[in-house]
Amino acid sequence: MSTTPALEIKDLHAWYGESHILHGVDLTVNPGEVVTLLGRNGAGRTTTLRAIMGLTGQRKGSIRVNGTETVGMPTHKIAHCGIGYCPEERGIFASLSCEENLLLPPLLRMKGGAAQKGMSEAEIYEMFPNLKERRQSQGTRLSGGEQQMLAVGRILRTGANLLLLDEISEGLAPVIVQALARMILMLKKKGYTVVMVEQNFRFAAPLADRFYVMEHGTIVERFAASELQAKMPVLNELLGV
Repeated sequence: MSTTPALEIKDLHAWYGESHILHGVDLTVNPGEVVTLLGRNGAGRTTTLRAIMGLTGQRKGSIRVNGTETVGMPTHKIAHCGIGYCPEERGIFASLSCEENLLLPPLLRMKGGAAQKGMSEAEIYEMFPNLKERRQSQGTRLSGGEQQMLAVGRILRTGANLLLLDEISEGLAPVIVQALARMILMLKKKGYTVVMVEQNFRFAAPLADRFYVMEHGTIVERFAASELQAKMPVLNELLGV
């Protein structure tokens, strides 16, 4: 496996207009890892994902994706480094069917212009049997959980291998949350790298290899899954979990 980190962030600052949101974020994600960003609302977790994609205002510092510096790139170029971003609002096209939504995104073109091999429709339907059953349904007629599965499936079609997932379990029925947990374990087995922002600690805890805790736009704690039990008093204090 490559020793180059899939994602390496150093001293990242980000702004929305005049508001300085991120204050020197440092984090590293290795290929094939699942890393979870924990923190209260407003801690800067979603802004970190958006800053990685170039969706904030001004950014300063370093963001390397598989060794390539991206902090000066526009968003579409950043995506071509192999990143798939699943925002909290999902972004399903209401007038298109489930299958049309899935087929819409083009394959990412990586360095040298070669197209990445994305997951096939069949592989995605195998992972999400609900989507296969609902493939002719309009986007808006899907349940919240099905829309979430579709949003993730759409990213997998592009060939992205570093996935940024923002609150994917929020507001969903326990049975759907379990399906999403299985999906993340399956992706990990296939070698994908995942960075998750999650409020649902019970969902995130068994899935992640490592955790970063954010407060006021900086990283205040970092630890491996093996240290989770020992860190629970600190997490209770920081997150109220």
